[in-house]
Amino acid sequence: MPWWLDGVLLLTAFLLWFWGSAHRDDVWGLLQKLLAVVAVAVVLLGGRQMLLEAGVLALALWLPGASSRRLRSFSSEAAGFEGSSR
Repeated sequence: MPWWLDGVLLLTAFLLWFWGSAHRDDVWGLLQKLLAVVAVAVVLLGGRQMLLEAGVLALALWLPGASSRRLRSFSSEAAGFEGSSR
């Protein structure tokens, strides 16, 4: 991606974030801020920056899955807690 296009997207992201913060309507302001975040993400991820992409991939692989043991509650603790409330 050419450097001038990165500059245009960053300027647009800055303006969208500024206008989104100054806007009275919460929904429209949130939409403008989300568009600003997308514009910054395009600049960061669209420039073939392998180190940044490798870091994001490593973070995604490090996060626990939905079936991970770290996210499950222990059934013995849950049963003891429910039994003591009666």
